[in-house]
Amino acid sequence: MKQKKIVMDAEALDRSLTRIAYEILERNKGSKELCLVGIRTGGVFLAERLRKKISRIEGADVPVGILDITLYRDDLRITNRKPKLGRTDIPFSLDNKKVILVDDVLFTGRTIRAAMDALIDFGRPKLIQLAVLVDRGHRELPIRADFVGKNLPSSAWEDIVVNLTEKDGIDEVLIQDSNR
Repeated sequence: MKQKKIVMDAEALDRSLTRIAYEILERNKGSKELCLVGIRTGGVFLAERLRKKISRIEGADVPVGILDITLYRDDLRITNRKPKLGRTDIPFSLDNKKVILVDDVLFTGRTIRAAMDALIDFGRPKLIQLAVLVDRGHRELPIRADFVGKNLPSSAWEDIVVNLTEKDGIDEVLIQDSNR
């Protein structure tokens, strides 16, 4: 049986997102030229929540896009699994925008590298910043988050599970033993 431990409950998750929203606005001197792009799937829900928080704080609506990085992954040719493609929907120009790339967990950095490659295919942002709910360490690439909800050092044999109300019916972050 897997050992599970709740490391963030709904209140902690919400407080982290509120702090990240304020940090984004502070670092970028407001919401001008700002847009959020969530990495499918968890990052999409978090990007939408950040949009709502920024809108309440600034009184301005920030556009949100959805990014599927499946075809940009560097492990496609070494796996026998057929990739499941999701939809990318970025209904605005990224040219000269301050793009906040949003994901739930930062681990090796490979997902973020793939996401940056994908973003560049959609335009030339002024800058790309990274917001993650959880940074668990174990980087394989030189990637660092600009905005972090919680630093959660973990071992390689543990999994970080982010449950969000939009897809799981509950907001929580768990650390649990892996099946590896």
